[in-house]
Amino acid sequence: MRFLYIDIDTLRADHLGCAGYHRNTSPNIDAIAAEGIRFDNVYASDVPCLPSRTALATGMFGIRNGVVNHGGAAADLRSEGPGREFIGAVAANSWASRFYASGWHTASISSFPFRHSATWWNHGVMEAMNLMRGMGGERADEVLPGALDWLDRRGRADQWFLHLHLWDPHTPYNTPSHYGNPFEGDPPPSWHTAEVRDHNWGLAGPHSAQEPWGFHPDEWGAPPARQPWNIASMHDVKAVFDGYDVGIRYADDAIGTVMNKLDELGILDDTAVLVSSDHGEAFGELGVYADHQAADEATCHIPSILRWPGLASRTYSGLHYHLDIAATVADLADVSIPAEWWSGESAADALRAGTEAGRDALFLSQGAWSCQRGVRWGDHLYLRTFHNGYHPHWADEMLFDVVDDPHELNDLAAVNADLTTQAATMLQEWTSNQLSRALGDQRDPIEVVLDEGGPYHVRGHLAAYLQRLRQTDRGHWADILEARR
Repeated sequence: MRFLYIDIDTLRADHLGCAGYHRNTSPNIDAIAAEGIRFDNVYASDVPCLPSRTALATGMFGIRNGVVNHGGAAADLRSEGPGREFIGAVAANSWASRFYASGWHTASISSFPFRHSATWWNHGVMEAMNLMRGMGGERADEVLPGALDWLDRRGRADQWFLHLHLWDPHTPYNTPSHYGNPFEGDPPPSWHTAEVRDHNWGLAGPHSAQEPWGFHPDEWGAPPARQPWNIASMHDVKAVFDGYDVGIRYADDAIGTVMNKLDELGILDDTAVLVSSDHGEAFGELGVYADHQAADEATCHIPSILRWPGLASRTYSGLHYHLDIAATVADLADVSIPAEWWSGESAADALRAGTEAGRDALFLSQGAWSCQRGVRWGDHLYLRTFHNGYHPHWADEMLFDVVDDPHELNDLAAVNADLTTQAATMLQEWTSNQLSRALGDQRDPIEVVLDEGGPYHVRGHLAAYLQRLRQTDRGHWADILEARR
């Protein structure tokens, strides 16, 4: 048995052909899905990049391991304190460490630990490779040579675990110009109408329609060819979707190359493959473009496609965290699961039996761009905002029917108080329970972020952004932000 984890940064669940997307973004991923199990309702417990992969690596929610931000104290793992043994429990119980302890050869090709100073990603990893000499955002053509070389050297061996990280759908969508635009003749998704664009144009916040680069349009200089200066027209709407979707297709081509290599080596039938992501990307949801700033559907709902030898292909609708998929993979591989340590729960028995399983509710967290927690249950998503990341139109409590309204266009909190109260109670109880099991200091890491001055990516920007809002006929939002902050 061999296991290949293809980790595509910033990949939305609904932009794949196998999920019903109208563009042909993912023929190779779709082929894997046709032979495997497509989990339709997998969510990252903690977003964005650093909190998500920290949760995956440690097996614990961010509220327990302490990592919910991209900077400050809540961007580092909590200390285990005086009970820390010679080999710490975090390291010993990481996802890769459990495979290593079971005799697997573990490897990771990724610049993620460099980009986020996240050494813990490599706990249990025998070969940790940043062969691109990058700090994130490397194109697939820069990542592939190292992956193919590794497979040539080790692929025919048994019991290996390889993590392969592709960045192409991550802003600023730097797919090479010679690749062209396979979607030049395809319209953008039908949900993003001119009315949606007009509404979003008047909103405020980093990565809003008037400044999709951050807090002002030229924050990083002139935009690359595949990302518009702003979302001033439906032409720009199409351009931003095109840039993202071309990135997906470019990563998908790389996956095809890797799958062909497995076939060439004669190991394709004996290799399990998981295709997933750390988080999604918003394209107008909650007024955000080309970024991942909330604990919402667009950001937390991720694809998860598992091709496992001996398991029948199917779709699977149960609610799961990405941590549950990690536990499922370990269980299927006969790797012991430290149930007392991991937050993830295996669905392996249901997959073997061809039945459904899943959680009654999922609890989601964002602490790098805003401070927000969510509850995903039934057809609904409840969002509780503690710091709005300078999106003044976000209410403290929001409720969406994400089955009928996956793009969060209609906030139901005011008209469905019972469901809103139910979710708030569920969130409060879950928070108390998880803090009682947290590492070391049992303080809520979201409170740590708030006490430090707010999420890392918005600190220090308010004064200049208030001025910009007043210069762009959005002074009423500046007044609201100034009054609240």
